[in-house]
Amino acid sequence: MRYGEFPGTRPRRLRTTPAMRRLVAETRLDAAGLILPMFVREGISEPQPVSSMPGVVQHTRDSLRKAAVEAAEAGVGGLMLFGVPEVKDAIGSQGTEPDGILQLAIRDVVSEVGDAVVVMSDLCLDEYTDHGHCGVLDDRGRVDNDATLERYAEMAQVQADAGVHVVGPSGMMDGQVGVVREALDEIGHQDVAILAYTVKYASAFYGPFREAMNSSLKGDRKTYQQDPANLRESMRELALDLQEGADMVMVKPGLPYLDVLTRIADTVDVPVAAYQISGEYAMVEAAAANGWIDRDRAILETLTSFRRAGASMILTYWATEVAQRL
Repeated sequence: MRYGEFPGTRPRRLRTTPAMRRLVAETRLDAAGLILPMFVREGISEPQPVSSMPGVVQHTRDSLRKAAVEAAEAGVGGLMLFGVPEVKDAIGSQGTEPDGILQLAIRDVVSEVGDAVVVMSDLCLDEYTDHGHCGVLDDRGRVDNDATLERYAEMAQVQADAGVHVVGPSGMMDGQVGVVREALDEIGHQDVAILAYTVKYASAFYGPFREAMNSSLKGDRKTYQQDPANLRESMRELALDLQEGADMVMVKPGLPYLDVLTRIADTVDVPVAAYQISGEYAMVEAAAANGWIDRDRAILETLTSFRRAGASMILTYWATEVAQRL
């Protein structure tokens, strides 16, 4: 008996043409669910390319505004802003200056796009400290959790005063979401949402990002970022972040942790983000530049995998490009 003599036994019927495959696709990308991470650097007159991330730059304030408008016109749903200051110190003073580079960038972008795009800001000290850690160090050189939380509270307030819609506390301090929520509410910014970096692993894939941020880090962040071997630990972090008032939660990195992403998405009733980080981006671009993979297909395949795993939002450096293609 030949295959196909039984009705309904040919799944290939639904793969016959591009139109058919589009029609029956179970997972769809949407420009509104893409978030573009953007770097703005103090003291430069022209955008500076990030060598390990082809196509990504450290923006000037002017080029940032233009790129924000381009993203908005493409339909991108959000922009995540990172500041790169000229001067760093032990406590990351520029992170809490009202006229620090990130606060200026927030004002610039909000003035350009208004409420057409959700403007988000990274809330962490690593880009502002001369030691490169995400917090204040104690007299033994360790990150002081509670002293760092005081700095995060100040950062949240100046970023909210600058007009940001969402803050993203990413330093992985215990209690950071609750402290940030309290600080925002205290000064009347109850409408500013928190995107919690609930799952942020001590990953090998952050290297290009550290170039983009002019990072001063020597060593690693394993004492506060999560161990890649652990899942239950991430679920405990999730429960704490939700209890403290997180409006949205994130899994970072993305591709190596699709199982974690699915577990989180199946557990919560708040929006879930996945961050396709710099190392993931750089690997695809490098392989494509060598002719080893089809770049455009690989980009869409990786992004689709995040959606299939349960992400409702995706942070990706390809956000504008992909939004223009969808």
